[in-house]
Amino acid sequence: MVRKIIKIDKNKCNGCGACAAACHEGAIEMIGGKAVLTREDYCDGLGDCLPECPVSAISFEEREAPAYDEAAVLSARQKKMGEQGVKIPHAGCPGMQVRQMAHPKTEPVPSHRLASVSQLGQWPCQIQLAPVNAPYLNGSKLLIAADCTAYAYANIHEDFMKGKITLIGCPKLDSIDYREKLADIIRSNDIKSVTILRMEVPCCCGLEIAAKKALQESGKFIPWQTVTVSIDGKIIDN
Repeated sequence: MVRKIIKIDKNKCNGCGACAAACHEGAIEMIGGKAVLTREDYCDGLGDCLPECPVSAISFEEREAPAYDEAAVLSARQKKMGEQGVKIPHAGCPGMQVRQMAHPKTEPVPSHRLASVSQLGQWPCQIQLAPVNAPYLNGSKLLIAADCTAYAYANIHEDFMKGKITLIGCPKLDSIDYREKLADIIRSNDIKSVTILRMEVPCCCGLEIAAKKALQESGKFIPWQTVTVSIDGKIIDN
């Protein structure tokens, strides 16, 4: 099939590796000191590697290439999570696996110390309730977060919500297609960047996939990143 895919100019490439680190799909590897697109079926054509290249060695081209293999990308990502020590059960829904976490005890906060301040910048914050043309969206940095991240990651307000417009949802429980709504939001507003905050469980891939497809369908090139939170509240993929 003919589709949009990245092109790497080996003559310009200085071997810094920034594009390989920025490629969320793992399509780019460093070989012989140069960036190489080793898996064309892993390249989604979004181009998040482009702004990372300091020598403009990466560009888009339309040519014959294998279709983007979303299932293969997710499988590779699960393998990587396994190598990082994240347990992925072989049967049943991993998101429903029962676990109990033991956290270190912390000292009580003195009553005279200032309480934390909410960084939620707008209302409503549910994806399905947010108006497409809300004035706060224009010129904003967008945080698209899975519901559970707010409970798993203790410092979500300061580390992720601060300075951003936050939209939340659960791809497993909500019965709407986030992709269409998010594409309308990105297409209709001057969004500066998109951060996708998801949990480690595979069912949370639905949020990431919907956001990425929305970026593609919007027709815009916007810097974006995915951050994964483990069930015990640690950042495991940034």
